[in-house]
Amino acid sequence: MGYRLGVDVGGTFTDVLLVDQVTGRTFRVKTPSTPDNAGLGVRRGIALVCEQAGIGPDEISQVVHGTTLATNLILQGKGARVGLVTTHGFRRMLQIARSYLPGPLAGWVQWPKPEPLARMENTIEVAERVDAEGRIVQPLDVPGAREALRGLRGSGIEALTISLLNSYANDVHERMLAEIAAEELPGVPISLSATVIAEPREYERALAAVADSYVRPRVARYLDDLGEVLASAGITAPLSILRGDGVQTMPDRAADHPLGLLLSGPVGGVAGASWFAEQLGLRDFLTFDMGGTSTDITLVRDGRPRLAKQAIVGRLEVRTSSVDVRSVGAGGGSIALVDENGELVVGPESAGARPGPVAYGLGGDEPTVTDANVLLGHLPGKLAGGEIMLDRAAARRALKGLAHELGIPRSFEAAEQVVELVNDNMAAALRLVSVRQGAEPKDFALLAYGGAGPLHANAIGVLTGSWPVIVPPAPGVLCAHGDATAGLRDEDTVIIRRTLDEIDNSELRALVDDLEKSVCHRLEALGVACAEQTLCRSAVLRDGGREVHVELADAILAAPDPLAAIGHPPSAELVRIDLVAQGPRLNFTATALPPGEAVPVTALVAHTEIWHGGRPVDARIYDRAKLLAGNVIVGPAIIMEMDSTTLVLPDHAATVHPTGCLLLRPHRSRLS
Repeated sequence: MGYRLGVDVGGTFTDVLLVDQVTGRTFRVKTPSTPDNAGLGVRRGIALVCEQAGIGPDEISQVVHGTTLATNLILQGKGARVGLVTTHGFRRMLQIARSYLPGPLAGWVQWPKPEPLARMENTIEVAERVDAEGRIVQPLDVPGAREALRGLRGSGIEALTISLLNSYANDVHERMLAEIAAEELPGVPISLSATVIAEPREYERALAAVADSYVRPRVARYLDDLGEVLASAGITAPLSILRGDGVQTMPDRAADHPLGLLLSGPVGGVAGASWFAEQLGLRDFLTFDMGGTSTDITLVRDGRPRLAKQAIVGRLEVRTSSVDVRSVGAGGGSIALVDENGELVVGPESAGARPGPVAYGLGGDEPTVTDANVLLGHLPGKLAGGEIMLDRAAARRALKGLAHELGIPRSFEAAEQVVELVNDNMAAALRLVSVRQGAEPKDFALLAYGGAGPLHANAIGVLTGSWPVIVPPAPGVLCAHGDATAGLRDEDTVIIRRTLDEIDNSELRALVDDLEKSVCHRLEALGVACAEQTLCRSAVLRDGGREVHVELADAILAAPDPLAAIGHPPSAELVRIDLVAQGPRLNFTATALPPGEAVPVTALVAHTEIWHGGRPVDARIYDRAKLLAGNVIVGPAIIMEMDSTTLVLPDHAATVHPTGCLLLRPHRSRLS
């Protein structure tokens, strides 16, 4: 069976996890990301993990990849310059956006309009009109459209979105415009709104299509580079890309539908977190994934994260199927600054991997969350197993400048304010994602991971009341763990938009059969035999103005009259048929730590001093690799490992579970 490789590329670090598919043994590496060419960091990580495992790249049989690229491009506003084509009269659609009235009438109006990803000066209108039934009311003005598109030459646009009114019902004009645009703007990638998402509401569809264009050029280059890097590293195994909804897809399909990669990276983490929660017997928990650039939060109830119809990235809410993750621009590399009002602001701008925080010594000159943690003594002298050495004196200088801007006397106080602000922001996001689903954070455990998550997790537990706070083994590479161990999954859809009385049973069976062959063939190409695949078919119908989902079980398709067996009147519209194929989950050997005494004497490596509550306090440093089941680490303490650092605050303690997880709670608390 060989080895399966999970690769997670974040804005700051690249995580690689190698799993022996026979024994379940794992090998892990964390290395700095290389923003100019992400493949370089991937290649270094692969070389290091193969060396650690003592294997050659040719022994790798499967590569699964998740990335935060699309998410970070939107969070940091670093995507492509997008041109937008709309129906005449809808040029200001993105600027108008939508307003919300959260309270009763005569209450206050909240209007949190996101910054449009397509500028007004790069937006053009064309004369055309299709009604909601798909009938052409006004043919496309082809000469006028050609002239308008020609006017975008020299504008510097790097991608083009075509989003016309009612194109979801009939996209003929969008396709015609795409042909004209290919002639007038050669080489500019094009996103068609009806292809990106079949959404009747024109604003939401346009927003999703523009977001698709915004990330498309960088995603395409990134996937091309990744393929070349894997080949140059001697890996011939098939590559699959993890989408934001947990579906694994081929690189060419991911490049054609880049919006699906929103929240791709966090999904691997949720899968890994769910595996450890299962070992602990937990069904309800919050995940808290803090990396170098962003923090991703999910609520898992009854063992399953909710699938949402939109992805929320910062202030932008985009219609695309995804695991319900809230992503905020707060990470270890988030830059701290004083705004024009004299207020402290942290993120969403990040120092990334290059130049990185000031303490990295790679040219960064703006204070970050990591610098604040270094100065406060929360971080040891190195990160990622020695890949990055930390300069505390440089962090002090950076925070001293911030303290001066804030008008406070000491750099330690500025560092505490930075950490407190970022903790407040992340706790607010946790409350938001839980309350939106009718839940209270205090009723859920908090599972923390990512390179920076365990460093802030104890404080987040205090703010939200979520206990225990759980830190799994190798938390810094948990996303790669989820990538490597998740069962391969793919899906496809056929759009129909015809009433049931316009379709016959043989056509229905043929449509389902073609979908099955297409999806099963793709999974087979990734090494999953058809006999090992589990299929789930469903029909989406519009009946009486509402959308309903009907499972197309074997019994329905085998019935003499499958269309009647669906259980809806002949006038109901069959919008589409969806098919999902799922491969078996990779077996993974759970850790079983031997028991130890309550006091972990052999794991204690040093004494140190950390800054807490406005003063220095004595703390102990422990080596996590030497901890045993039943050990109790009483705070203040720092628990070090290759890929992350866990901070245990005063009046709190971490108990080592036999699975290797750390369970943090208030010390001597009666909470279970």
